Amino acid sequence: MAKIRKVAFQMDHISGISIAGDSTFAMALEAQARGFELFHYTPDRLTMRDGKIFAAVEPLQVRDVKGDHFTLGEKERIDLSTMDVVHLRQDPPFDMGYITSTHLLERIHPKTLVVNDPAWVRNSPEKIFVTEFADLMPATLISRDPSEIARFRQEMGDIILKPLYGNGGAGVFHSARDDRNFTSLLEMFGQMYRGEPYIAQAYLPAVRKGDKRILLVNGEPVGAINRVPAEHDSRSNMHVGGRAEATEITQREKEICARIGPALRERGFLFVGIDVIGDYMTEINVTSPTGIREVKKFGGADVASLLWDAIETKRG
Repeated sequence: MAKIRKVAFQMDHISGISIAGDSTFAMALEAQARGFELFHYTPDRLTMRDGKIFAAVEPLQVRDVKGDHFTLGEKERIDLSTMDVVHLRQDPPFDMGYITSTHLLERIHPKTLVVNDPAWVRNSPEKIFVTEFADLMPATLISRDPSEIARFRQEMGDIILKPLYGNGGAGVFHSARDDRNFTSLLEMFGQMYRGEPYIAQAYLPAVRKGDKRILLVNGEPVGAINRVPAEHDSRSNMHVGGRAEATEITQREKEICARIGPALRERGFLFVGIDVIGDYMTEINVTSPTGIREVKKFGGADVASLLWDAIETKRG
């Protein structure tokens, strides 16, 4: 087995993360505990020169101490192919900058293992990849045609409307059949997301009981957390007021995971988070999934350790 020594994290700057709920930080803690050398860089430092991929990286040490969670060394320009593993972990939005990152990192993968596989990340946006399993989803429409969206709402009644390439609950609206602001909402979307379709889904009342995040490592479910929306919000994302609580993976959810597992493994997705409301899957998150620390906090598996086991096996 090829021993892992050097690990780089392509991420939003570590100074700005909240360590209590940051999955990248959990991955870094586990990597450091295994004796790997850690390096940190932000996506703007990624460079291609004559077909080679470089980045200005900083040696990284991490500590599970709020307010004193990292130390960075001197910045150094390196050939990223000298790393054993690179984690593609900056947060979306999934825009042209993100897409360009995947094109560049594709040049060093798989000799340097990029997690997740950058070509398949590019080809599997969260809200589009999931439509390959349409029978597991609520009724879903992807369009920017106002007449199509209005027809969908008339048929479904209450709907959720959100940007196709958004993240973190930003721009997510619950629109009822008799919502008199609906036309204005579509006008606003047209101005904010020029040229991009939106996604509309039938509203699932079960969301009041929670939007479950299930984590999968190499296509197998390893842990889950339930995220309950605040009283006056339809969104369950924790950084917009959702509340995390312990949960179990139901038989229906195991069936969903079994269905999607082969597709995840075929695409080289070592770490994935799916969102499930009631009996329906709404997203397959492959860009920068979260939930590792919450699962462990509520007595679940050490997902970071399981992920590094899978990475070491993959490198072998």
